[in-house]
Amino acid sequence: MRSDGRPGTTDPERRTRLLAGAVIALRELDDVLVPLGTLFENAGHELYLVGGSVRDAVLGRLGNDLDFTTDARPEVVSRLLRGWADAFWDVGIEFGTVGVRKGDHLIEITTFRADSYDQVSRNPEVTFGTSLEDDLIRRDFTVNAMAVQIGSSGAQDFRDPLDGLTALLAGLIDTPATPEQSFGDDPLRMLRAVRFVSQLGFRLAPRVWQAITEMNGEIERITVERIRAELDKLICGEFPIEALDAMVETGLAERVLPEVPGMKLTIDEHHQHKDVYQHSLTVLRQAIDLEDGDPDLVLRWAALLHDIGKPATRRHEPGGGVSFHHHEVVGAKMVRKRMRALKYPKAVVSDVAQLVFLHLRFHGYGDGAWTDSAVRRYVTDAGPLLDRLNKLVRADCTTRNKRRARRLQQNYDDLEQRIADLQAAENLEKVRPDLDGNAIMELLGVPPGPIVGQAWRHLKELRLDRGPLSPDEAEDALREWWAARGGK
Repeated sequence: MRSDGRPGTTDPERRTRLLAGAVIALRELDDVLVPLGTLFENAGHELYLVGGSVRDAVLGRLGNDLDFTTDARPEVVSRLLRGWADAFWDVGIEFGTVGVRKGDHLIEITTFRADSYDQVSRNPEVTFGTSLEDDLIRRDFTVNAMAVQIGSSGAQDFRDPLDGLTALLAGLIDTPATPEQSFGDDPLRMLRAVRFVSQLGFRLAPRVWQAITEMNGEIERITVERIRAELDKLICGEFPIEALDAMVETGLAERVLPEVPGMKLTIDEHHQHKDVYQHSLTVLRQAIDLEDGDPDLVLRWAALLHDIGKPATRRHEPGGGVSFHHHEVVGAKMVRKRMRALKYPKAVVSDVAQLVFLHLRFHGYGDGAWTDSAVRRYVTDAGPLLDRLNKLVRADCTTRNKRRARRLQQNYDDLEQRIADLQAAENLEKVRPDLDGNAIMELLGVPPGPIVGQAWRHLKELRLDRGPLSPDEAEDALREWWAARGGK
């Protein structure tokens, strides 16, 4: 590695192998690249596949979204594509971008840019450039500043004036210009840098790490909507633990998600407890291992934030113990406050907060000691979040005591089996009173109003306590309740 913190030389054989793989991947797109390249070549214009598309081709993970850059102005690009594309949109044309769909591929073509920034907002003064090199140097990271020329024969020359391939081979996130200039132009790039740590498994170049540490306050220039979008991509990446740790260590998390570094509680020799921060990262890792398929945004957020109420509820007890009473209640409130501040959809806020609120419920289970009533209430309170709650409580076991861990896993298995047995017998997903509102009004001789709702809730509590009741049993129970109230 060079003294400036940027990557040095890497294995030439690996370089050759990855480039050869990228060529094969791009050849498989000849049905799109050849006619597209021909359009631009015949019109006397350059066309390059660029950015994340080239990066992903080299990494062997190229998808259906393809990004291009060209010397042609937007109006020319529009004219060339309208007769070729299956669908067309030009909502980004003022920034030089034209979007189309061709078959299964979503394509964006942007005119060379040579923007300038005022270092106050992140909005550039859009200026069209005249060369590929000018366009590449304004990009966020060197791994995203590689290009492949596209012509009538498809993919042609590989262009890498900023040595992005060396950074990619070294697994480094670095900037084309100095990171101070890059992040000053657009502070969101600091968060994008750690997001790529999560998505690619790369690490930050030393000078990038230092710049984020010194400049993290600049992120406050960015709207919460854009911050939220990056956080979601980060937490749903393949390596979110490493990315979150980088956020915390550089101070960036303190600016956008302060509750996470806030879990780093000081532990003294007299009052020992788990490192809440490291425990939460472990729970997140274990929750990810329990996912069935695609990344589960709600489960991952709940796993990361399930203990954020502990710092506010920590109490030193006599004899050296530490307690965190009601941290799940406090934590759920903190989740709502933070996620609302980040403008998450109401449903996401509600689901994550509810999982945090319920995550301790299992710990009262204790070797199958719950009654069927307690199991019904657990299922009813979880509602559609039951599967996620089961995964969260399993992930929350981070003890190093193998015997205790084995016992907890057995308890989880036992509870899930009891839930399955009750589900089969009682359809727990639709626990409702055994009499509906009309039957309640007819039996009690009352009109619609608060009394009906109170009677309905009483019958639902009986249903949770005793299981399904026959019609006669339900009517007798309702008459008893009504009589105890004096018929009013």
